[in-house]
Order: sequence, then C-alpha cells, then structure tokens
Amino acid sequence: MPPRFLPRLVNDPYDDPGLFVPFQFARRALLFDLGDNARLSPRDVLKISHVFVTHTHMDHFVGFDRLLRCCLGREKELFLFGPPGFIGNVEGKLAGYTWDLVERFSARLRLHLTELRPEGRIHCACECRQRFRPGAKSASLPVEGPLHAEPEFQVSAVLLRHSTPCLGFALTERFGVNILKTELEALGLPPGRWLSRFKAALYAGTDPGEEIETDSGPGGSSRRFGLGELSGRIARITAGQKIAYVTDVCDTPENRSAILALARDADLLFIEAAFLDRDRDQAAAKHHLTARQAGEIAALAGARRFTLFHFSPRYEGRQAEILAEAQQAYEETIGRSGG
Repeated sequence: MPPRFLPRLVNDPYDDPGLFVPFQFARRALLFDLGDNARLSPRDVLKISHVFVTHTHMDHFVGFDRLLRCCLGREKELFLFGPPGFIGNVEGKLAGYTWDLVERFSARLRLHLTELRPEGRIHCACECRQRFRPGAKSASLPVEGPLHAEPEFQVSAVLLRHSTPCLGFALTERFGVNILKTELEALGLPPGRWLSRFKAALYAGTDPGEEIETDSGPGGSSRRFGLGELSGRIARITAGQKIAYVTDVCDTPENRSAILALARDADLLFIEAAFLDRDRDQAAAKHHLTARQAGEIAALAGARRFTLFHFSPRYEGRQAEILAEAQQAYEETIGRSGG
C-alpha cells in the first residue's frame, strides 16, 4: 500500500527551503517553511491546512503572501506555527496591506497562530472579515508534547539555534491502516467513504465491539460488522511514517542532541547541507551545517533515508559532490557504530 504522506521539496536544493506534504487519497497537505512557493499550483496551495515555519528569515517566510492571497475569499481555517516572535512577524505582514474591501466577503478565512517559546506557547487568532485585527493572546504550558496532534498523526518541534531561534520538526503517523482489496472483494464490500469512518474509528481507539456500517453494495443495502471483526478481515496495521525536517542550524552539541532526539528512527530526514566540509569554518560562522555534518547526523539519528537541500549557490553545478560527501559520512558513521 502507498504511504499516507507523500513529501516533496517545493524547490530545487539551491532555492528557498520548503517541504510540501500532501495526504494520499485526501485533498489536504502540510507545509514546512514558507519560502518562495511559486512552484506549487494554486490547487496545491489550497490543500494546505497547517504550516510549520522554522524561522522568519526571508527565504523561509516570503511565501506567506502568496499563501494568504490564494486563500482570500475562501472558507478556510489555516493554522500556522513558528518560533519566538512569530506572531509579531505575521501581524507585521498583515499590517502591510489595506483591508477595506474584506467585509464584502461571504466566506470566513481565519488564521490560527502559535508561537513556540522556551517557556511555553502563545496562541492567537485573526479573521479576514475583521481586517485581520490581532486577537487576544493566550498562553499555554508546558512546551513539551506535540506542537500539533490529531488522531492519525502528530507534529513535534524542538527549539534549535541558528543566528536566531529556529525550529526543527518531525511528523509522526501513529500507525498505518492498509485496506486489503482482495478481502473487501471476498466479503462483497464496496470501497467508499465508509472506509474513512472505519479508519477513524481505529485511530480513535473505538471499542472493538462497536458496529461499523458499510456503504450500500451491489445488493443495494449496507451491512454491519463489529469493528474488531472487520479490522481482522480487511485491514493490515503497519508502523506509521516518520518524517523529520531540519534546516538552518549550527553544529553545536546542544543542537545535535536536540536533532537526534527529534529525528530518531525517521523513515526520511530532510536536512540542510549548506556547505561542503572543507568550508566548515564558514558554515559555523553562518550557523549552517556542512554536507558531512548532515550525513553524520542522519546516521546517528538512525534515519533510514535522508534528503539534502538548502545548498549555498557557491556550489552551483556541484550537487553530486555535496551528495557524495554526505553519503560517505552517513555510511562511515553507521560503520563505526556497528549498524
């Protein structure tokens, strides 16, 4: 069965960072970082429900305006998360425009903002038809625990150090529910929306004795099954995906420790490699990772695969060299650890 999440970088490795994560079989997506997103179609942009921003340097935040423009005049709840100062950054963006026409909109666009600080989280919301006037801010503690959680998955974050506070993220699916088509056919059950209800019941931990009603089949009538019985017949439960996203960090012991905890056993780690290791002094001065450091971190985290991005333009045309350096470091580190 195909995975639930289908992550892809928005741009090539030399351009603005951004990770687009659409859901399989659903018109929904998550977005990590808000750099230039012109390569996303308006249809893809409108799938985005939650945005997770590492920090608000321009190459990670300039795409906010296009995201907002695509959503204007639409019925939508958009959730955005970022590091210390994030709410003020969004309010500054919104304050730069004149909103005298938005009262005409019949649709309700609402932004929900969450700022992660060392001491806790700050929340607020603002609405388009109210000219995006800043809402009252509320605080929540503690900082530990998922930044965002749903029955099927959660997104965790850690505070890291760049030249400014920066967030790293991990998207973790609780478990996978793979529907066995042959078993569906053997039972004479049709595919359809009832399978979404079935999966939702599994994620919610519903009593196995609870009945699930199918859609109408070829015979023209629906059928009822106990959740546990049906699960044993038509579903295969598998380990969920884990995808981590780390960029714009310096290689310090504190950052490494936090990244390794965040990305532990990731199926796929997206990690920056701004410099080659021969330029590690410049990487340190600019608070970025080298390709070798990225490969080492991926190996130490136990990541099954890793994808590099955010290359310095000085290495234009040398992508193979960057990839080779990281892969060599990954393999050497695994070899030293006996993996």
